[in-house]
Amino acid sequence: MGPSSSGCKISSLVAMFKPSSTSEIVSVLYVAIGDEPFQQSYGEQYHPFVIGSAMNIQTALAKVSLANQVKVVVPCSYDTFQSESSLPSKGHFRPDLNKTMIELLTFLRKHHSPFFVTISPFITFHRNKNISLNFSLFEETRHPRNDGHRTYKNSFDLGYDTVVTALSTAGYPEMDVVVAKIGWPMDGAANATSSTAETFMKGLMDHLHSKSGTPLRPRNPPIETYIYSLLDEDQRSIADGNFERHWGVFTFDGQAKYNVDLGQGSKNLVNAQFVEYLSSKWCVVNNNKDLSNATASSLNACSTADCTAISPGGSCFNISWPANISYAFNNYYQLHDQRADSCDFGGLGLITTVDPSVGNCRFPVELRTSHSVSLYGTGLFQWMILLTINTILHDFL
Repeated sequence: MGPSSSGCKISSLVAMFKPSSTSEIVSVLYVAIGDEPFQQSYGEQYHPFVIGSAMNIQTALAKVSLANQVKVVVPCSYDTFQSESSLPSKGHFRPDLNKTMIELLTFLRKHHSPFFVTISPFITFHRNKNISLNFSLFEETRHPRNDGHRTYKNSFDLGYDTVVTALSTAGYPEMDVVVAKIGWPMDGAANATSSTAETFMKGLMDHLHSKSGTPLRPRNPPIETYIYSLLDEDQRSIADGNFERHWGVFTFDGQAKYNVDLGQGSKNLVNAQFVEYLSSKWCVVNNNKDLSNATASSLNACSTADCTAISPGGSCFNISWPANISYAFNNYYQLHDQRADSCDFGGLGLITTVDPSVGNCRFPVELRTSHSVSLYGTGLFQWMILLTINTILHDFL
C-alpha cells in the first residue's frame, strides 16, 4: 500500500467521525503512527519510515480540513528514553534514536502535537531491584529517592521527569507530554495481581487528580493520561514477559478485575452485560490414560493457546500436575470454539461439564460469536473503524 492511498484512507475514515453536533459521542483526537515503532526489540527497521509516514498523514488530514482538530502522533515505548543512574537528571533518548527523535520533535512542534510516551512503573519495578514495590504503588513514605535537590516519592514521577529531561536535552523543554500507556498487569508474573493493580491504579488516580505535577513540572501534570489497557490480549507478544497479555482492566469477557474511581461519576467499573458464552464445557486430561506424553501435548497446545497463567508467578502456577496440563488443553479447546477434535490430544483429552477451575485459577469458556447483529451504528463498528486505521498504519510502515 503506497503512502498516498494510505493517507486518503486515513483522512476518509477520520472524516467519518468528524462531529456534526455537540451530541456526537465519537471524537477522533489523534492518529498514531504505528504501535511504538521505536521499541528497542524492533531494532532500527522502522526508523527510516516513521517521519515520512507522519508527514503524509498530516498532509492527508489537511486536505479534509482536519489538521487543526486531529493531531498526528508517534507513540514512544518505555525504552525510548533511559538513564544510566536511574535518576531523571541523567535522562536522555537512546543514542540510536538521536537523529530520528530530533526529526520527530521538530515535526511535533511544527504541528502543535504532543509527545506520546509510555510510562511503565511495573516494568521498571520488574527489572530494577533497586525500585521497591511501595515506590511503584505510590505508597513509599520512608525511602524516597533524591536527585540533587529534588525528591521523588513514586516511580511515575521518576519516569515522567526522565522523559522531561530527555526532551530538554534534545532542545524541547516545553513540549507537552501525553502518557500514552500506563497500567499494571494482573497475571503472568510475581506481583502482577488484581489487588496490586487496584492499589497502583488508585494511587495513580489520586496523583493525577491532585494536579500536583512532578518535581520538574510542578502543578503541570501530563495533559492526558491513557490507561493501558481495556482488555487482556491473549495473542500479544510475550517477548518482554508473560505479563504482556494481562494488562486489561477487564477480563476477555468484559468483567472488571477490580474497582477504581476513574473520575467519571461512578466509583466502580461496570461489568459487561448479556455476555454470551459457548456451552459450559471444558477439556481436561483423561486420568484413565497413560499420561507419559501429556507434558509434550500440553507444550504443543501452548504453542498456539495462551498458557501464561501457568507460568511462574501466574494465577495458575501453583495448581498441581496434571491440572496444569488440563489448563493448557482447555485453553486450546476454547481457542478452537470447543470443536471436539481440538480436545483429542492423541486420546489424552476428555470433554467435561464439570468446571475444573481451582481457587483463583479460572478455566475459561470461550465467548459465543455471531454475525447476525448489524455492526453499523454500534460501538463495535466504531471500534472496527479505529482498528482499521491502526491496521492501515501498520501496512503504511
